[in-house]
Amino acid sequence: MDHNIIIIGGGASALMLASLLPKNTATIIESNPKPGAKILVSGGGKCNITNSRMGTQYFIGDTNFVQEALNKFNEKALLQWLERQNLHPVLRKETQYFCKDSAKELLDIFLKESQKQTLCTSERVLKVSKRDEIFYVKTNKRIHTAKVVVVASGGLSFPKIGASSIGYEIAESFGHTVVKTAPALVGFTVQKEQFFFKELSGVSTDVKIHVGDNVCEGALLFAHKGMSGPAVLDASLYWEKGKIEIDFLPNFSWKSVQGSKKQISSLLPMPKRVIKAFLLQFRLEDKPFHKLTKQEFETLQTLSHYSLSPAGTFGYAKAEVTKGGVETSEVDSRTMMSKKENGLYFIGEVLDVTGRLGGYNFQWAFSSAYTCAKNIVTRL
Repeated sequence: MDHNIIIIGGGASALMLASLLPKNTATIIESNPKPGAKILVSGGGKCNITNSRMGTQYFIGDTNFVQEALNKFNEKALLQWLERQNLHPVLRKETQYFCKDSAKELLDIFLKESQKQTLCTSERVLKVSKRDEIFYVKTNKRIHTAKVVVVASGGLSFPKIGASSIGYEIAESFGHTVVKTAPALVGFTVQKEQFFFKELSGVSTDVKIHVGDNVCEGALLFAHKGMSGPAVLDASLYWEKGKIEIDFLPNFSWKSVQGSKKQISSLLPMPKRVIKAFLLQFRLEDKPFHKLTKQEFETLQTLSHYSLSPAGTFGYAKAEVTKGGVETSEVDSRTMMSKKENGLYFIGEVLDVTGRLGGYNFQWAFSSAYTCAKNIVTRL
């Protein structure tokens, strides 16, 4: 089958690209029975589309590369585009834009917009090769040919909804470097010293987590496997191995409680179950605060700088995104085209760019798709 443009993948970046290209110019090849599976499950089904606080500081990856795409299509441009499609995202948590009712609202727009292109579902790409300026895209059903191929196949997260390594395999087959991948925006498993976290499963408390020079604030959720919650997911983006430090009492002043006759468990601004679990670990009795010895007080103060080494993460099955990916120095930031192969493009999560929690990864998907679309339209 001959096509102008083949888009490999049917996620956020692929659907945005298909929406922005002229009618009947592209074919989307998606391994799932329907496109947009990951959009539907993101943000608890509400889909956190973007964030009013936008900038390269919210991403890991080459700053200039990310900035170029954000300059072309930022959060304001995205919101305007969505408004024109009659989608009016709502602001939650001060800075995060979500679909009003469900992620289906966003997906419906993309499905409507991408109807102007050809959609091949339940079709898995096996390999891509090139001969005489023509790309040959071999799938489990047939061979497609095109002058332009856009790899928008995402990362390895959520294998149960079709995630695969095909994007990285294509990149490597054309001589690209793939930066080592890892699950990101994911919970941490713990060492045996923190196994007591598991007994607190379901309890949440606000924390500040320090990973190297990065600080992640928000809720920590104790889980069966260890710990999760927004602050932990953010911290996983920066963690590779070694220690992290958790402040379980952010914005709390120890001076304000000195001499207090209240019980420790009533005094500290944390869920009682959590305080009691820590007291047990510290071998401290829950007693009036003023009766603490100097040494006991110092032990208790470690709650403000509790150091631990995660055993690992919950893995790709639970990770919202994949960090690592196609090396961006080998891709033109102005066009998203490979510097190694004319007509081959990479957009979205398959690239070595990962955003924090809060709509940044969707913004990256849309900004990189827009950058790519602009260049392809010029070429056409």
